Parts: sequence; C-alpha cells; structure tokens
Amino acid sequence: MPRTALLVTLCCAAAVWSAEPAPAPSPGGRDAPSREVVLFTAGTEGYASFRIPAVIVGKEGTLLAFAEGRKKGTSDTGDIDMVLRRSTDGGRTWGPLQVIVDDGTDTVGNPCPVLDRTTGRIWLPLTRNAGGNSVAKNKAASGPGSREVLMCFSDDDGETWSKPENISAVVKPENWTWYATGPGVGIQLKDGRLVIPCDHRVKGGDDSYSHVIYSDDHGKTWKVGGRATAKTNECAVIERDDGSLLLNMRSNHGKNRRALAISTDRGATWSEIAFDDALIEPTCQASLIRVEGLRGKGVLVFANPASTKRERMTVRLSTDQGKTWPGARVMYAKSAAYSSLVVLPNEQLGCLYERDGYKEIVFARFGLAWLAAGRDAAGP
Repeated sequence: MPRTALLVTLCCAAAVWSAEPAPAPSPGGRDAPSREVVLFTAGTEGYASFRIPAVIVGKEGTLLAFAEGRKKGTSDTGDIDMVLRRSTDGGRTWGPLQVIVDDGTDTVGNPCPVLDRTTGRIWLPLTRNAGGNSVAKNKAASGPGSREVLMCFSDDDGETWSKPENISAVVKPENWTWYATGPGVGIQLKDGRLVIPCDHRVKGGDDSYSHVIYSDDHGKTWKVGGRATAKTNECAVIERDDGSLLLNMRSNHGKNRRALAISTDRGATWSEIAFDDALIEPTCQASLIRVEGLRGKGVLVFANPASTKRERMTVRLSTDQGKTWPGARVMYAKSAAYSSLVVLPNEQLGCLYERDGYKEIVFARFGLAWLAAGRDAAGP
C-alpha cells in the first residue's frame, strides 16, 4: 500500500490519533521516539536485574508497568519478585516501585494482566516455582516445587492486590510440566470472555506448545482453551474484526519467523500454524495489540526485536488484520528483547521494552501517525 493511501486509511479508521503531534526524533537519531522513560534499572532497588515487562491501562486510566525483580542476577529462576510502577499522567511521570508478590526465595513471574471492562477489575496471572529449581528441572517438572499457575487481582488500578490463588488444578493438566502465562497482556473479547495467552510442555517431551486459558464469568472460574501445534512458545493474542482470534507465537522451528494460528471458536481450537515472512524474529517474546477504530474496524500494532539476534526493537502497523505490515519504525537499534505494547489514555501508544543486555526496561511513547509514516528496514 502506498504511504499516502496508508495514512488516509489510518485517518479514516482512527482519526482521533492525530490529536497529539507525532514525537520528534530523539537526540540519538530518527529510529527512536523522543518520549522515553527508564522505569527499571539493573542493580537498583535491591534487585540485580529486572526482566519480563508487561503494561496495561486500568479502569481509571492509570498505567501499570510490571516486571520481574530478580534478586541475584538475570537467571529465569531463583529469588524473583513481581514488581510494579504506576503512572497517572499517561506515562510522563511514574510512582515508586511496588513489590506486589514476594514469595520468599522462590520465583514468581510471567505477568500477563488483563482488564475486565465490565467490572473494572485487573486480573494478573503469574507462575511460581521453587527458587532452588534449575530451568531444566522446571521444564521437566523433576524438582520440588515445580511450576504452578497463580491468579490475583486489583480493584483500584493497581494500588492494592489480592493474595495470589493457586489455580493450577483447573488450568494445568497433570501431564503438563513447564507452564508460562504470557508474558505480555491478555484480552477481553467483545462478548466479555477473558483470554490469557500461555505456553506449556508435556511430560516426556521436549517440545513446547502455545495455548490459552479463558473465563466467561469475569474471572470467577478459569478453563483451558485450545493449544497450537508443537514448537510454539510465548505468544500474544488479539480479536480480529470478524471475531476470529489471531495467535502470534514465538517459534522453535528454526525459521526466524513468527508463527501464526487462527481460532474461529473463541480459542477452543486453533488452525495449523503458518509463518509470517514479514515478522523476522531471533526466537524471542513479542507484543501484539489491537487499536480500535471507527465502526468496529481496528488496526494491529506489533513489536519485537526484528533481527536474528536480540536487537533492533521494531514497532509495526497493519491496517488489514495482520496480512501486511507497511508501517514500521526501529525504536532502538542496539540490544533489545522482550516488549509490551499499550494504548494510552491520551490517544498515544506506549511500548515497555528491555534493552542494553537487560540493563534497563524503558517505556517509550509515540503516535500512531508517526508509526504509519515509517518505512524503516526490518532486518539487519
């Protein structure tokens, strides 16, 4: 699609996004938005590192940025807490760090929050394992205190949180070993169903599988939905204009491309996977969100390190439900990894992402028009 046509389509779909001018290029070059805030820095607040970002907007417009606070290093296991910072002005300024779940020396992580628009409650699924377990033992469920699925919630935009409840008995079959919620964000379908993207491994096997869990009663009960085929992993889900669901997955197929699957039954089953040649990846988590437009038409925004290495944090725009991605901007060309996108109350977009070898988690704000006008190269 020509750039002019793309911008016209974008304006017709969501004209309100032109309310705030697109950010000027940063002092570091045209590849990054100017509005960036470092939220989590390794070696501060009593944590050796911070990883696994997730960001969501609450019912009152409060912005919540989650991360794992890792006490001893960058390992995926050990003494890890769930931490949070909040913003009430669209991400311009942020409150102090809150420790919302601390299970002693054990591991609590993999945030994947979702807002129930009906009740205003924010649900936060997490995973837990014994901090002394190695990653290999967690994947095989061979050590004590292997992976469990937790659920907690907040009714006040993240100021306070319920005690986490262990829901493994209803969402983790007995033959599953490894389990991860998200990381990233869940979604609420137009009919009210809450859907959380997850992944798991099966006892006796080496492959991982993307799957979803869901609730049809505003989080009172949770059930396991369908799973994708083997060699899929951390994933993101959105609802398309026609009501079908698109699952965008980290792939272990050796293709350095994102894997895709479609559900036409609200996540109960998934199609055979396909690969999106436009979405290059280094085998890493990524973020995908839907931005609502006019008359039920939405655009998709995707973020990941668009390379065969964890570098070049790139944000992309699709106006045709993910068939093509003509708008693209490289936000940060150096080392970058996990990310989480969000639609802000001030009609901008935000991206919370890891960079510089996991030394920082940064929140960047940018306009949709700025993204639509971009034609940055997607590969190294």
